[in-house]
Amino acid sequence: MSSFLNPRFVRATAGAVLGACLLTTGCVSPWPADVERGLDKAGDNRAELKRALRHYRRLDDPLKLQAAEFLIANMEGHGYSLAALYDADRNEIEFDALDYESFNEALAVLDALEEEHGTLDFKRKRFDNDLDVITADYLIENIDLAFEAWREKPWAADVSFDVFCEYILPYRGSNEPIGSWRGACLDRHADLVGEMDDPTDMREAGRRIGADVHRWVGFHDLYYLHPTDQSFEEMDERGKGRCEDISNMMGYAARANAVLTATDYTPYWANRDNNHAWEVVLDANGEGKAGLSNRAAKVYRKMFSIQPGSLAMIKSSDEEAPRWLAGKNYKDVTADYLDTTDVTVRLENELPEGVHFAYICVFNDGDWRAIHWGRIDGDHVTFTKMGRGIAYLPAYYVDEELQPAGPAFILTDEGEVRSLVSSDDSLIAIEISVTTPATPDADTRVVRPIIKVKAGEVYELSVWKDDWVSLGKKTAGDEPVVFEDVPAGGLYWMVAEGSRRKERIFTIEVGRQIMW
Repeated sequence: MSSFLNPRFVRATAGAVLGACLLTTGCVSPWPADVERGLDKAGDNRAELKRALRHYRRLDDPLKLQAAEFLIANMEGHGYSLAALYDADRNEIEFDALDYESFNEALAVLDALEEEHGTLDFKRKRFDNDLDVITADYLIENIDLAFEAWREKPWAADVSFDVFCEYILPYRGSNEPIGSWRGACLDRHADLVGEMDDPTDMREAGRRIGADVHRWVGFHDLYYLHPTDQSFEEMDERGKGRCEDISNMMGYAARANAVLTATDYTPYWANRDNNHAWEVVLDANGEGKAGLSNRAAKVYRKMFSIQPGSLAMIKSSDEEAPRWLAGKNYKDVTADYLDTTDVTVRLENELPEGVHFAYICVFNDGDWRAIHWGRIDGDHVTFTKMGRGIAYLPAYYVDEELQPAGPAFILTDEGEVRSLVSSDDSLIAIEISVTTPATPDADTRVVRPIIKVKAGEVYELSVWKDDWVSLGKKTAGDEPVVFEDVPAGGLYWMVAEGSRRKERIFTIEVGRQIMW
C-alpha cells in the first residue's frame, strides 16, 4: 500500500507541510516548548534524545519527527520500576517469589518472614526514568516499525495521527524493562490479514491477536507476589504472569500490528481485595471498553501522554499525594463502564495545614485505599464520577499516611449518600454468619466461595469510628456468632483470630448483614 495514496495519511501530513518547508529552506525552528522541557529533564541523556530528533529532521517524513517529539515531550514519569520487600524501618528483606513453585509455597515463606521481621510490604527500590536512559537507536527502531504497521495494515486506514501517537506509537506498557518487541510481534502475526474474514475490521484483528496472546502468556497467581512488571523477553520465555503482564503483552502484539488497544485498570476493587488491569481493543477513534468482573469504584486508562487534568498537573509540588494518584498519565474512564455520581461530602475532621486535596477510599486488603481525589472547598469536597453501591471513606494524606476526614458512607445504587455514624445511644444485637461473600476472580475466572463463620474459631468484631474500635471477641459455636450491645447504624468488620484480615466490611440493615 502506498502511504501517499492513503487519504488518512494525506490528511495527517497536511499539518506538517510548514515544518517541511522550513527544513528545506534551511530555516530550522527550535524544538516545541514541551519537547525542550523533556530534553532539559534528560540531563546527560539530552544529546542521545536530540540525536533521534535530528535523524528525523534529515528525512523527508515530517510525521516521524512529530512522533519523536510526542514521545520525548511525554516521556517524563515513564520508566522501569524495580520493587523489593521492606520492613517497617525500610530495611530490605530478601525475597523472590519466582524461587518457589507455587503461590502457596511462596506465601508460606512470606508469612514466616513477617513472623520474624514484622509487617512487610513491597515498595519501589529503584526507578530508571526513560528520559535518563533511553537511546536514540531504540526510539528510531520503535518509531520506524510503528509507522510501517500503521501505513500498511488495512484495518488502520482510518486511524488519525493523534490516535496513532497515543495507542500505537508508545514503546512500553507500564513500568517494565523495555525491549525490542515490535519486530517479533510483527513476525508472529505476519499472516493475520490472510486469516481474517474482514481485513478492514480493527476489532476482528484485535480479537484474533488477543486469543493468541492468552495462549502465549497464561495467568499464574505466583506473580501476585512478584510486583515488578516483566519484560517482553521474560514473558516470552516464561509464558506466564499476572494481569498487568498479560495486558502489556497484548499491548505489544496489538501495537506492533497497528491495532488500537489500551490498558484499563482499577487500582483497588471496591467489593473484594486486589486490583485488576485488562486490555481493551478500541475503534478507529480510540474509543472502547470491556466488561467488569467485580464492583469498581473507579476505572482508569493508562495513557502515554501527560494528562493536563491529572492531580500531578494541578497540585503544588510541595503537597504530597498517594504515589499512584500522583502520576500524570492516567485518564478517568469510569463513566464509560458504570452509572456514576459526583459525590459532595462534608469534611468533619480538622483540615491539616498545607492540605488542599482530599481523597476518597475503598476498603481493600484490610485497609482503606485512596481511589480518587478532589479539591477541598471550605469544609466540603466533591469527588467526581464515583461508582455506586459502594462503601467509601473520605481522607486526608499527611506524612505518607491516609487520615480520616469524615465519616464513612454508602453511595447507594440510586446515587444517594448515606452516612455511617454509629450511635452509642442505640444498642442492638447482631447475628453474623458470613465473613466474606462469594466473589469472582478476574484472573483465574473462578468464583471464590463464600466464607462462613466456623465453629470453634475466635472472632473479633469492630466498628468504624475514625479507626476500628473493638467491640469484643466471641468463639463461634454451631450457630452464627451473636454480639450484644452493638452501637447501631455503623460500619462493622469481623475478623477471625490469626487470619490475614482479608474479611469484608458490612452494615446491618433491617436485621440483615450486608457486605461491602
